[in-house]
Amino acid sequence: MKWKTDDGGWSPYLAGALLGLLAIASVLATTQFLGKTSYLGASTTFVRAAGILERTIIADHVASNKYYTETKVRVDWQFMLVMGIVLGALISSIMDKSFRLESIPPTWEERFGPSIGKRAIGAFAGGVIAMVGARLADGCPSGHGLSGMMQLSVSSLVALVMFFGVGVLVAHMVYGRRTP
Repeated sequence: MKWKTDDGGWSPYLAGALLGLLAIASVLATTQFLGKTSYLGASTTFVRAAGILERTIIADHVASNKYYTETKVRVDWQFMLVMGIVLGALISSIMDKSFRLESIPPTWEERFGPSIGKRAIGAFAGGVIAMVGARLADGCPSGHGLSGMMQLSVSSLVALVMFFGVGVLVAHMVYGRRTP
């Protein structure tokens, strides 16, 4: 088995195996140290971050909002995990010299042109749609894909199939069929 891809990136098999080990370790660690089982996922962290930001402006609204009180607006291990993902990706891209700032990704520019405003609106709208979908599905693709499938959850299998199926359809509609 190759540990690196032809372009120097990590083998998806190695990355997947390491991610599986991380998922198992998170369940064992949270059960041992927190006294309850907690699974990997990211979407709740974004809700908590919104609550933390909102609390700095209108604290009474956050305190009285049932949604925020149920998700317990706080920095916890999952919040730090998401921050670690961002930091780890930055460090990794700097180390392998692939880091670059770009306002418009080449694939987007080829299809929609060089407008930064159009890209910003598209990214914001996509983020809103993704978060609404993650909240409706009671979890994000990473949570359902890693944690839900680890538990052999039928609802996670259905959610995962829907996430990927709709993602493929939308990508096809947005970017069209590309030939090499």
